[in-house]
Amino acid sequence: MRLAKYLAAAGAASRRRAEELIRAGRVAVDGAVVGDPAYDVDDTASVQLDGKPVHGAPERVVYAVNKPLGVVSTARDPQRRPTVVSLVPSKLRLYPVGRLDIDTSGLILLTNDGELAHRLTHPSFEVPKTYLAVVDRPPVAESALRSLRAGVRLEDGVTAPAAVRRLAPSTIELTIHEGRKRQVRRMCKSVGHPVKKLKRVRFGALELGDMRPGSYRRLTNAEIKNLMAAAPTARPS
Repeated sequence: MRLAKYLAAAGAASRRRAEELIRAGRVAVDGAVVGDPAYDVDDTASVQLDGKPVHGAPERVVYAVNKPLGVVSTARDPQRRPTVVSLVPSKLRLYPVGRLDIDTSGLILLTNDGELAHRLTHPSFEVPKTYLAVVDRPPVAESALRSLRAGVRLEDGVTAPAAVRRLAPSTIELTIHEGRKRQVRRMCKSVGHPVKKLKRVRFGALELGDMRPGSYRRLTNAEIKNLMAAAPTARPS
């Protein structure tokens, strides 16, 4: 197993953060500092982070959370705003899988498996995420829907085509597989319909369903398996 993956699986850090820690010379294997995140380790290796032992991966857990408005999608917040991690009482070190803006509600995942979080959020794996958007300036015209389906030009480039349908004059369902900052809001604004209210209702095959805002539930092994199937390891990382 790659050293960065070992640290992420053990809950010591996210995969990206683990790579940074290794390159910074803060990780040792069998008493020797290792600076290569791809260094191969196995269960017999003695791994230390900042001089403290990192033990093998604990049981993998994934929680589905209905993030309310006003909650930030981070493990900690320097401004002391409520975080999505604080909604789930757990002794494990949990990480949000991707992010939802503070003014966006809906389905977000928490896990102690940094490798799984990486696979579910990296653009190369193209895991779909579905949103309900209530927009301004209704009704949403067919021309706007066609533009969203074709991909729209934003300041950071043209978006990939989105799956979109109109549910009501001011409400659309939109599915994307990218993860740009405030992407759905920017896409809708670019076609003349600024977002008034946004909620994520699906992540891969997992649906928000009737979960109440602020509530959470632990996913079953079958649900985790389905999530992993949406981001197979054969794709680039």
